[in-house]
Amino acid sequence: MSAKLIMGTEIREEILKEIKREVDEIKAKHGVVPGLVTILVGENPASISYVTLKIKTAHQVGFKEIQDSQPVDISEAALLALIDKYNKDDSINGILVQLPLPKHVDEKKVLNAIDPDKDVDGFHPVNVGRLMIGGAEVKFPPCTPAGIQELIVRSGTKTSGAEVVVVGRSNIVGKPIANMMLQKGPGADSTVTIVHTRTKDLAFHCKRADILIVAAGVPGLVKPEWIKPGACVIDVGVNRIGVNEKTGKAILRGDVDFDAAKEIAGSITPVPGGVGPMTITMLMKNTLKSLKFKLGIA
Repeated sequence: MSAKLIMGTEIREEILKEIKREVDEIKAKHGVVPGLVTILVGENPASISYVTLKIKTAHQVGFKEIQDSQPVDISEAALLALIDKYNKDDSINGILVQLPLPKHVDEKKVLNAIDPDKDVDGFHPVNVGRLMIGGAEVKFPPCTPAGIQELIVRSGTKTSGAEVVVVGRSNIVGKPIANMMLQKGPGADSTVTIVHTRTKDLAFHCKRADILIVAAGVPGLVKPEWIKPGACVIDVGVNRIGVNEKTGKAILRGDVDFDAAKEIAGSITPVPGGVGPMTITMLMKNTLKSLKFKLGIA
């Protein structure tokens, strides 16, 4: 029997409807809506496509959205001054600087210049620290890990006491989702193991997982025999392995051998259509939270 598909495209729509409902309520009661600014430097096609989707989603849920496009040769000082301007703007609750930045700009310096209370991407060291502490200290969990946790919870997967294995140790996905799953509280309370491509026996660890989260960036890394029967498998990998000659679009594959894995797992995310749609959704949720913190209603 094939696994239940955990569809990020469907869960995304549920969450966006919830966000829109809250935005409408806050607007009616307080006369304000969340404000999000996206700063795009240069004309990287992938960045433009991603930012366009962010803008569309922000408008869909009723946000005030500012798209601030800057030339590729903007100086680091000028970019830092722009961030400072939005840090001081009371109508802006979330600041997002689209990466990558040009080589003459220090990405770390730019990201650290964002007010932690407007850092809706959750990358500022202050927010990384808040995530580590957990509980009420957490303001903005990184968007992709937050989306992963939502997929797990909304699919009805039990997390309390579950063996969670995270394949991958990146600062963007692996480390934060591992931390989030071991915290106390709903959607967590798990026993977590982090493994990676240099782990001696990947298969052994993966086979133990009740919940297997794979974010290694290696297409087809996890084989079906590595999966515990009935496990929940979250495939974060989005690997371009070629181009469809008819459509001209990239052919995408996850880090899990999906066709074989779905015959063993209890539930599984597809690629595309699984984790991917959740990242921008959680960015919207973090921006709404930022306004709620400001209004004292979070």
